[in-house]
Amino acid sequence: MPVAVVRGVHINYEIVGTSGPFIALTPGSRRPYAELVDLSKAIAANGYRVLLHDRRNCGASDCAFDGSGSEHEIWADDLYDLAKQLNAAPLYVGGSSAGARLAILFAIRHPDALRGMLLWRVTGGQEAVDRLAENYYGQYIKLAKEGGMKAVADSEHFAECIKARPENKERILSVKVDDFIKVMETWRGAFLTAAELPIVGATEAQLNAIKSPVCLIAGNDVIHTPVTARKAHKLIPNSELHDDVVEKRDDANLKHDWDRKEWRDAEPKLVKIFADFLKRAEAK
Repeated sequence: MPVAVVRGVHINYEIVGTSGPFIALTPGSRRPYAELVDLSKAIAANGYRVLLHDRRNCGASDCAFDGSGSEHEIWADDLYDLAKQLNAAPLYVGGSSAGARLAILFAIRHPDALRGMLLWRVTGGQEAVDRLAENYYGQYIKLAKEGGMKAVADSEHFAECIKARPENKERILSVKVDDFIKVMETWRGAFLTAAELPIVGATEAQLNAIKSPVCLIAGNDVIHTPVTARKAHKLIPNSELHDDVVEKRDDANLKHDWDRKEWRDAEPKLVKIFADFLKRAEAK
């Protein structure tokens, strides 16, 4: 797959489709983009080009630890630069979970490069913030303190990054432990402050200020709660909400974790909803 140098970092990417407006889609957590290829092909068949990329510290892209902003701000700025390099902007930006957070930060930081958003499984609430802050940052701070950067490199996630891009081993091992911990603490701190926000990554005022059309698909678990999607829909002026794509559950009876098979099986519904939304957005 092609690789672009984005703000000094090698970013692995792929474009699905040959013509039409661009859509950038990003998966959740720090997973590589491969899980979105089939969905992207189905969306692209409606006359679009889908830009997929491995974010820094994900998949086959470089591992690079930049503490100048939150992790999602760094990712959003990387995507903006990549889109400019590929003459893809303005574009639709979307994704699930962490990918949705990236999209929202992109909308806040680069509104002139945005056509609209496709968001599913948006994240919010105290339990989500506590669990994810430990999963994304806390565990790596502990590893670095106890075993140095070798322990970080040997961890399940970063071992996969090294397997996908062997140069990442030296990149990780060359980082000073104190510098790594400082970045992880910065990113964790930014994440923890989001507990009281309507959704992780954005204030009410920031969501109110989004002018582009937004399609929201609600989750049904304690990390991606339906109430978070409802809050986002209420606050984003030009948004629409779909809350029955996966099993609709009461707020007091949500799943402990998202069901990957359930969402995989729901992809035909996602494609239909997104294709209709994009058609209407483009007509305007």
